Amino acid sequence: MTEPVTESCSRPVRDEVLAIDDDLSAWATQRGDEFFLKPDPPIVASLSAVSTWAQGGSYEPAAINTFLQVADYYLVAHAHAHGLVVVTHEIASNSTKKIKIPNPCIDLGIKCMTPYEMLRVEKARFTLGPSA
Repeated sequence: MTEPVTESCSRPVRDEVLAIDDDLSAWATQRGDEFFLKPDPPIVASLSAVSTWAQGGSYEPAAINTFLQVADYYLVAHAHAHGLVVVTHEIASNSTKKIKIPNPCIDLGIKCMTPYEMLRVEKARFTLGPSA
């Protein structure tokens, strides 16, 4: 029996990452489909909740349309559906011109943190060893 995936991401995020040929896209390719999950029934239900949230706010129509067409929308719904934590460099904003990832997270009760906070929570340690 295989171990369940504890870290995962939504497939639309993979699609955006793979659109640019760089080190991140190489890393994503190495992860395979088991890391980048297709939307399951709970995610589909959360997509509706996140869409309702976006359309019910004070955002400009262009901001809503953009958000609903990019991977951020699926990322937030994925976390909402499965009680996951979103890690992002974005910070919440009062702007009506762009939906930042932390905004729906805050309003929908999804835990969201910066990469630095995640590293602290995970007690990451970086040690230098002898150079090769």
